Formats: sequence, structure tokens, C-alpha cells
Amino acid sequence: MKKIAIVEDEVYMREELCSMLEKAGYAALAVTAFADAAEQLTALAPDLVILDLNLPEISGFQICRDLKQKTFLPVLILTSRDQMTDELQALRLGADEYLTKPCRKERLLARIANILKRYEGRSNLLEGQGFLLDRVTYTLYTNNTSTVLPRNQGKLLEALLAGADKPVTAKQLCKALWDTTEFIDGNALQVNLSRLKKTMTNLGMRQKVVAVRGSGYRLETEDAP
Repeated sequence: MKKIAIVEDEVYMREELCSMLEKAGYAALAVTAFADAAEQLTALAPDLVILDLNLPEISGFQICRDLKQKTFLPVLILTSRDQMTDELQALRLGADEYLTKPCRKERLLARIANILKRYEGRSNLLEGQGFLLDRVTYTLYTNNTSTVLPRNQGKLLEALLAGADKPVTAKQLCKALWDTTEFIDGNALQVNLSRLKKTMTNLGMRQKVVAVRGSGYRLETEDAP
């Protein structure tokens, strides 16, 4: 059964959505504390998030941004905000659909089904800024191309993605490469990092591997020209 999380502060609307989804054969998960909604959703790992924009404590835009930076969860915006600027901002942040209230039940269920279909088979994918990484085959999808990375490069990129915007230590990277923390081979690590950096540059990727003094390494996104 597919799990759908609902981030909606209006009680009646939230209950109506839960009831509708359960009748349609989905498991409905209601999020009612919003300040840390992105962390809750990451832990819940639903198949889809239905997200309102007008929330107390935090904007739905911020939740969408946080989710899309750290996860590959699909997000459907359901909001009373009907301005084109709001829709464009949500889509730029990575939202998969944008619907305005009131919305017919049939339309909402159809959009939900379409998003879930698009995301089938993506459970092995990690999402970065402008690219996807298959953590089973280490296939990298970016700029409308697919490239199978050498295993060590794939392991390093997976570890850096898992770190999100936090530095990943050399010890953690060595663990990812060689499955041990008994030693840190700095030279071998640098060789593998250099190869990954070169591959990412050759593919024209906006994200780069950068060193963080005294902390390790992380992915940073270059500003678009």
C-alpha cells in the first residue's frame, strides 16, 4: 500500500484528505507539527507528500526546498494560493505538481496516480542538484545523459549525497570505499576524489566536491552563469 503524507494545518481539510486517500486505497499519514516537517517526512519516507504552502511556523516553500535538497520524495502542492508567481516558485524548488483549492477529488486522485507512476522504480535513486544517482548500479543521470560510474566514484558520490549539506569526514569516505575504519589511506582517497571531480566536471555538473578545512568534504552547487 502506497503511503501519502499530508502537511496541512486546517483540520477539516486534513481530515477530508485523509478520508479520501484511505477510501482510494492509500495509507494516509498526517503531519501536524510543521517547524520540523522536513525531518519528519524524511523519517516517514512516504511515497508522496501533499503539501500546503500557508502553514504556521514555516513556509511550505521552505519545506519543499528542504525536502528536495535532501530526498527524492515527490511533492504535490495543494494550496489556496493561485498566483502564477507562487506556482513558478514551487516548481523551481522541485515540486512535482501544483494544484489550487478547491480541487475536485477526481482531479487530485488522478494527479496523485500520475506522480506515483512516474516515481515507480526510483527507490534506488538518490537526488542531487540537477542529477540522480542509482545507488545499486552507480548510474549517474544528468544533463539528459546516463553514465555508469566506476564503483569507487559511485561510492564516494553516494556518501557525499547522504551527507546532504554537511561535511563528510575522510574517515566516513574511507568507510564507504573500503568498508573499514581501521585505517585511512589519505593518498588513495585523494586519488579517488580527484577522479570523481574530473568525471563531474567532464559531465558539466553544477555540483562540485569541495574540501571543508578541518571537517572533510561536501557537495556545493556552482551559481548558474
